[in-house]
Amino acid sequence: MNHFQAVVTIFNFQQYRHIEAPGWTLGWTWAKKEVIWSMVGALATEQGDCSRFKGNTPYCCKKDPTVVDLLPGTPYNQQIANCCKGGVISSWVQDPANAASSFQVAVGAAGTTNKTVRVPKNFTLKAPGPGYTCGVAKIVKPTKFITQDGRRTTQALSKSSK
Repeated sequence: MNHFQAVVTIFNFQQYRHIEAPGWTLGWTWAKKEVIWSMVGALATEQGDCSRFKGNTPYCCKKDPTVVDLLPGTPYNQQIANCCKGGVISSWVQDPANAASSFQVAVGAAGTTNKTVRVPKNFTLKAPGPGYTCGVAKIVKPTKFITQDGRRTTQALSKSSK
């Protein structure tokens, strides 16, 4: 299929400053012609031009999507851990358990191997008040999934360094 799923996590490493309402807004630029097929725990603010697709239409076709957190009270089937706080994130020092916000994204037209999948660029984080910035995307060890009976482990796709 030419797609992958990723979990994106934003950490607030500020010592004493929370990200307050109206919350964070995250943007980036795709490296190629990627699209978003679905999201859990956040939403893209615009769909963009998806006219190149016939049949199933992607959730977002923008080259530079903008994403916001879902609001508290979002139905459970649209949530993942650390989502749905309206973009509000506590500070790391004061409340480490609530100092992160996460969402899941299904990305299409992205490639299928460690050599063809590319990390997005030009991340932008907007939050109330000055002082918030984004570093480059960080490649982490692939998530491992253990079956309910504990007898099998699979792992997510991992991107190798260039």
